[in-house]
Amino acid sequence: MKKISHWLYNELQNLGVSEVWAKYLNMLILVILLAIVLFLVDLIIKRIIISAFGKLTNKSKTQFDDFLVQNKTPRNIAHIAPIIIAYKTVPHIFRDFPDIENIVFKAIEVFGIVLFLWIVRSLLNTLKDFFKTLPNLKDKPIDSYIQVFMIFSWFIGILFAFSIITGMELWKFLTALGTASAVIILVFKDTILGFVASLQVSINDMVRIGDWITFEKYGADGDVIEINLSTVKVQNFDKTITTIPTYALISDSFRNWRGMTNAQGRRIKRALIIKQESIHFLTQSELNDLKNISILSPYLSSKEEDINAFNNQNNIDKSFLINGRNLTNIGVFRKYVDLYLNNHSGINKDMMIMARQLAPTSQGLPIEVYAFSSDKRWENYEYIMADIFDHLIAAIPYFNLEGFELPSSSNFKK
Repeated sequence: MKKISHWLYNELQNLGVSEVWAKYLNMLILVILLAIVLFLVDLIIKRIIISAFGKLTNKSKTQFDDFLVQNKTPRNIAHIAPIIIAYKTVPHIFRDFPDIENIVFKAIEVFGIVLFLWIVRSLLNTLKDFFKTLPNLKDKPIDSYIQVFMIFSWFIGILFAFSIITGMELWKFLTALGTASAVIILVFKDTILGFVASLQVSINDMVRIGDWITFEKYGADGDVIEINLSTVKVQNFDKTITTIPTYALISDSFRNWRGMTNAQGRRIKRALIIKQESIHFLTQSELNDLKNISILSPYLSSKEEDINAFNNQNNIDKSFLINGRNLTNIGVFRKYVDLYLNNHSGINKDMMIMARQLAPTSQGLPIEVYAFSSDKRWENYEYIMADIFDHLIAAIPYFNLEGFELPSSSNFKK
C-alpha cells in the first residue's frame, strides 16, 4: 500500500515537480480516487443488500422485513463497508500530513457514530411500525418509548462524538457534564416530564390510541390518533387536530369515553321541566280518560283498586281530593315515561332504566329520563334520544301538564 500511495508522488518528482507540490498533488489525486472507490463500493453493496432484502420480503409472511425496507435499514447498513475502507486507507493517503490525518480520522469516527445512530433509529422505527400492527400493542403509546430510546441513543452518541473531537476521555467529559446537570435538567424538562407521563399513562391505562377523550382546557373533543413523548394528538369531530402536552394527562382532569364505548349502551340523561302550577290530583274523569292510553291502562286499573280499597277501609272522605291516597297527573306521567322507555326498541333493557323526579327549581319540576341506548354510534344515539323526547314532549298535554318555557315576544303580544 505504501508503494501505491507514493507511486504518483514519485512519478510527479520524475516529471520535475517540486517535492511540496508533489506531496499535495499526490494527496489530492488519492483523495479523489478514494471518493470514487467509496461511491462505487457504497452503490454496489447498497444494491446487493436492497436486492437481498427485496427477495426476503417477497418470501416472508411477516411484515417486519417490509418495515425494515421502508425505514431504510438496508441502505444505512450498506454505508458500513465504505467507512471501514476509508478508515483503513486514510493513513496511507495522509501519511505526509499527520495533522490532516488526525482531523480526517476524527471526522470518520464521528460519521461512524452518526451512521450507527441512523441504523438504531431505522431499527427503532421498524419496531414501532411492527408493534402497531400487533392487536395487543396497537393502542399503546409506542411512540413515547421509541422516542425515549432514541433520545438516550443520541445523548450517548453526542457524548462519544464530543469526546472524540475534544480528545477528552469520556469519564472526564461526564464529570464535567455533571456540574452542568441543573442546566441539562432545565433544557430537557419537558422531555423528562413527557417520559414520566407516558409511563404513567401506559401503566395506569389512562389513554389509548383510538380513545375518545374530552379535554375542555385545551378544547379537545375527539379521538386520540397519536401519543408520543411530548404531545398527544387528538382529532376533533370537526376534523381539526388538537395537540396536548403529554404531562397534562396526569396533571389536569379530562374525560375518557372508553367506558361508554366498551359498555353495552350509551347513557341518555335529559330532563323535561314541568310547570308546577299544572300539577294536581287526578279526578275520576281524568283517570278514565288516561285509561285510554294502552300501556297505562293495566297500571291505572290496578292502582285504582288499591287506592279505593285503602280509602274505603279507612273511611276516607273523598269529597275533598287531598284526603287519603290519590293519583297525581305528574306521578302517572312519570310512570308513563318509565313504561314507554321499557317498551322502546332503541333502549337497552339489560341496563338501568329510570324516570326520576329531581329537586324543584325556579323554572319548574324536572322529570329526568335516565336510560341507555342500545346503539352507541353517535348519529343513531342522537336519533334515538330525539325520538324519545319528541314523543314525551308531545305526550305532556295528555296528562293536563305544561312544559316550562321562557316567554317569547309572541307571548307578550297576546
